[in-house]
Amino acid sequence: MNNSALKFLSAVSCTTLLAAGAAAQSTTPRLEASDYLEIRQLMDRYTHTLDNCTNGGYDYADLFTEDGTFGVSSEWGGGAKIWFTGREQLAQAGGGGPNGCRPRSGTRTYHININPVITPTADGAHAISTLLVITNDTNERGDIVHWEGGYEDTFVKTPDGWRFKSRVHVWPEIEWTDRPQDMPPRNMADE
Repeated sequence: MNNSALKFLSAVSCTTLLAAGAAAQSTTPRLEASDYLEIRQLMDRYTHTLDNCTNGGYDYADLFTEDGTFGVSSEWGGGAKIWFTGREQLAQAGGGGPNGCRPRSGTRTYHININPVITPTADGAHAISTLLVITNDTNERGDIVHWEGGYEDTFVKTPDGWRFKSRVHVWPEIEWTDRPQDMPPRNMADE
């Protein structure tokens, strides 16, 4: 093989490798910095609307897609029981519904969603995060901060911005029932 042929094959090989690398990069999902910020804002709005039942629970429902779901699981990565689907059921999950917000009973608790790990997917984004709950009830133990597992989220970008496609509350210590109304009442003082 002469020198010209070697140079030509070398150039073709480099071009092929560069093109293959560019093609691989273009199919790898990416999120911009603004996407990460918007997703994090969505996660933070979730705790505020859940803790305060704003707009009769419909602000909570509007954080989800029209067919969005909320579920529970005792294990990370699977086994979710879907408790609420769609806007009306999600408004109820947010403490409200068509008749407005339900009265709160007992000591107020507040959700704190921390340490999210957000990753791009082909359809949007996925995240896992930790859930803490603080009880507004100072006693000899102080205000109680309680670990309650975390969340596994699937997000999609809609014309109105990022929304939850699904949110699963993962709490390995709990044996979840198929329906929320079947869950036994909690006594935070025992936890």
